[in-house]
Amino acid sequence: MEWLYIVIALVLVAAVAFWFLRVRGADRSAPTAAPPKIPTAPAPSKGLRDRLAKTREALSGRLSGVFSRSGFDADFWTDIEDSLVAADVGVGAASGAVEAVKRQNPEDPSAVRGLLAAELVAQLAAADRHLEVSGNPSVVLVVGVNGSGKTTTIAKLADQLNTADRPVLLGAADTFRAAAADQLKAWANRIGVDIVAGESGADPASVAYDSFHAAKARGAGVVMVDTAGRLHSKSNLMDELGKVARVLRREAGELDEVLLVLDGTTGQNAIGQAKAFTDVVGVTGIVLTKLDGTARGGVAIAVEQELGIPVKYIGVGEGVEDLIPFEPEAFVDALLGA
Repeated sequence: MEWLYIVIALVLVAAVAFWFLRVRGADRSAPTAAPPKIPTAPAPSKGLRDRLAKTREALSGRLSGVFSRSGFDADFWTDIEDSLVAADVGVGAASGAVEAVKRQNPEDPSAVRGLLAAELVAQLAAADRHLEVSGNPSVVLVVGVNGSGKTTTIAKLADQLNTADRPVLLGAADTFRAAAADQLKAWANRIGVDIVAGESGADPASVAYDSFHAAKARGAGVVMVDTAGRLHSKSNLMDELGKVARVLRREAGELDEVLLVLDGTTGQNAIGQAKAFTDVVGVTGIVLTKLDGTARGGVAIAVEQELGIPVKYIGVGEGVEDLIPFEPEAFVDALLGA
């Protein structure tokens, strides 16, 4: 009988092993939802000039012909100003820079490029561009119209802050578009940060409230609150956004930053958007996205000149490292070229 027990035991072991291998094989073959892939950062050799190539090529192509003239004819200064306006630098910024250069009486047209660059940089020199995240926790409200790249910008900035030892908690206050909360959750999982999200259709202000207090309870250094993209012309939606800002100010005492994400490809239309959002929530800084895909990159100068609100970051590609601090010297150099 002993041999019979041994045979039965071996059969049972073989059956269990067969079942285990089948389950493992099924698990491996089952499709899984891949988390959003953070785009690979560009090669270090790809500088800002390369990323702003479309604007630089359009602007430099026009300016090169002007700078190569033998003297200052009647159309010289007008053509320079028109070239800047065509790149969406803005009429005020363009005319101011050109007039300043004219007053310096340059010796020949070839000297104008350097003087023009210096004047454009001077127009941008006074702004405070640092990101204020010294609170405990710091509160950053992020706003913008649909399709501006707001959610991706939040993820990139959160990843950079997290890497710099400022733990981030995300608040998904876009409760009207289920996909928006899901997208932000996926990003949060991917970059390793906490997130608070409400039910679909919940009051966005209540989600903002919960996010702030969760950040305090969990010891997060920064709470970044996403909001639903909305057209600046829709008064009811802008009123709702104002409520979110008021609730956060009431709980936190003040907002460290209100960042407005603008699509750089919209050119001068971005200025109207910025004015409307500033009136409602008090924008403290601007993020200009998609500047690598437009010939209208000069809008960074126009927005700042028109509104007096600093451009703090620019988006010049898909990689996390392509959200970069705005530096006037590097930006103007990239626009005007050598």
